[in-house]
Amino acid sequence: MGPGGFPGRPEQAALPPRVPPARAAPGTGSAGSAEPPPPPPAMDLRAELLKSIWYAFTALDVEKSGKVSKSQLKVLSHNLYTVLHIPHDPVALEEHFRDDDDGPVSSQGYMPYLNKYILDKVEEGAFVKEHFDELCWTLTAKKNYKPDRNGNSVVSHQDAFKLWCLFNFLSEDKYPLVMVPDEVEYLLKKICTAMNVELNSCELEDYLSQEPQGQGGLTVWQFLDMVNSGRFLRGIEQEAISMAVEEVYQEVIEDVLKQGYLWKKGQLRRNWSERWFMLKPSVLSYYMSEERKEKKGSIALDKHCCVEVLPDRDGKRCMFCVKTSSRTYEMSASDTRQRQEWTLAIQTAIRLQAEGKKSLHKDLKQKRREQREQREQRKAAKEEEMQRLKQLQEEKERKLQELELLKEAQRQAEILLQEEEQRRRQQHEEMQRTLEIQLQEAEQARASMQAEMVLKEAEAERQRKRILELEDMQERLQEALQQEVKARQDEEAVRYAQARLLAEEEEKLKELMKLKEEQEEYIIKTQREKQVLKQEMENKNKCLEEAQKQLEEVRVNRQRVDQDVMAAQRKLRQASTNVKHWNVQMNRLMHPIGPGDKRTNSSGGGFAGYQPLLSRRDSSLKLKQRVEDKGSDPTRENSKENVSNGGNSSVLPSPDADTMATEPTN
Repeated sequence: MGPGGFPGRPEQAALPPRVPPARAAPGTGSAGSAEPPPPPPAMDLRAELLKSIWYAFTALDVEKSGKVSKSQLKVLSHNLYTVLHIPHDPVALEEHFRDDDDGPVSSQGYMPYLNKYILDKVEEGAFVKEHFDELCWTLTAKKNYKPDRNGNSVVSHQDAFKLWCLFNFLSEDKYPLVMVPDEVEYLLKKICTAMNVELNSCELEDYLSQEPQGQGGLTVWQFLDMVNSGRFLRGIEQEAISMAVEEVYQEVIEDVLKQGYLWKKGQLRRNWSERWFMLKPSVLSYYMSEERKEKKGSIALDKHCCVEVLPDRDGKRCMFCVKTSSRTYEMSASDTRQRQEWTLAIQTAIRLQAEGKKSLHKDLKQKRREQREQREQRKAAKEEEMQRLKQLQEEKERKLQELELLKEAQRQAEILLQEEEQRRRQQHEEMQRTLEIQLQEAEQARASMQAEMVLKEAEAERQRKRILELEDMQERLQEALQQEVKARQDEEAVRYAQARLLAEEEEKLKELMKLKEEQEEYIIKTQREKQVLKQEMENKNKCLEEAQKQLEEVRVNRQRVDQDVMAAQRKLRQASTNVKHWNVQMNRLMHPIGPGDKRTNSSGGGFAGYQPLLSRRDSSLKLKQRVEDKGSDPTRENSKENVSNGGNSSVLPSPDADTMATEPTN
């Protein structure tokens, strides 16, 4: 919809022309910009008139097409001329709505005429606003207001009209007109307070949550249906409700700050008379009675007036006076509470005059609107902060997942290490079985020993390679630990930045104490999680220390294996020496020198039948030497790494053991 027209359909929303926008809440504009001044009274009056005219226009739009027939607009414009006390201009009316073009008129087509010939000519105080509202209410109520046909409505038709006026006053300055839940609660509380009844806020919240709300609030017809349902005013007589609605209507619409009976001291005769006083922001009027049929006078209020409390005298108590630039008016209230209420109300009226404001409730409505905007801004800031915290939480969870992956990799490495250890043990057992078989072959002792040394060297080489692999794995684990520490440092930096942002937010908005407490609770929770992560890190360090201990044990085992290889070599050399010695001794025994005989140098001489015996004795002597070595070092027999000294092999029985034991005697 283009500029210059208010919406013709309820689902279309646009501001009417020449209506000032709502005042922005403090802090929503650019930095350093001052708060825009309130709109002038004439613009406020135009906005109020447009709200009522909008209801009349939409009521005439029967087909809800956004257009109204020209004849109906002629009648509406004529009635507006009448109630607004504007001179009729039939020529302009006929010229604007002449029938030379086809079709009805939309809001865009009607608004230029409405602005130029009606609203621009309206003068504040030249017409009765209530009569204007009654005209628009009559048009819209016939179509939209549907009270109970059985006569069980909570409010009367006149009270519904006053509630409609109150709704228009408190509704938002955008179309279609709606009243936000805060203003609904405010209005119902005002009515209940006037009846000395407490509003059930919980029940109201339940009702508003169940009621479908368009554009963020209730329409006037939803509001009237809610009041007529009796859900919030049950058990209260219709007369009491009418009096309460009338009181709130006078206070909000007619700007009656306070009214009631007071005793007033006369100026000439100086006698005391009881009068009905009515206080408005600019004047304090008094009448003969509360029907306000005979006005006795008025007191004009301005910023130079003041109100003072007087001591009791002349038989009157609870006295106070209103001082103007020309006269002092003395009055007496019924009790101290009434005097305090009157003095505060008059001071409020004087303050409004000093601030250049003509309506208390317009000022209060603007302040409530600014407070709602501030709440929305705080809510948006809170949601943004929660989103930022959610992102940080997601980042933290991602890092935790990476940490879990590192843990899983560490567990896989441990499993591989165990499998490697099991394979090494199996190889070791197989090697032991091979050595036992080799030890049983006495004829191939030297070759078997050399093969065993080769296997030992290969095993040592594998152990060294395994140690290098474990050292490499240790370095990778240390790098993973350093990455985890760096991730924690990054997390600490993010938390530090978050704390700094929270501190800046606290300096700018002192009102967000509650948000600060929630953030502090979140920081405490984060510190607790940090302690848990620190404990997990200590457990990982312990696991790393245990892996290092296992590495040291592997190194010790390797050194022990090297020592066993050297000991086996020494024993082999000793065994070779012993065999040579016994061969020499046996040769001497087998060839005794008789008297007169000469020793022959021929190696083929002697007893040829003793050669197999000598070879068998050599083998027996070697086995005997190994048994003696085994008895001299029993601790090596129990070592798993002793694969060279034959400690795990059993001593084979020799058939020539008795021969060797008895041979020297022969």
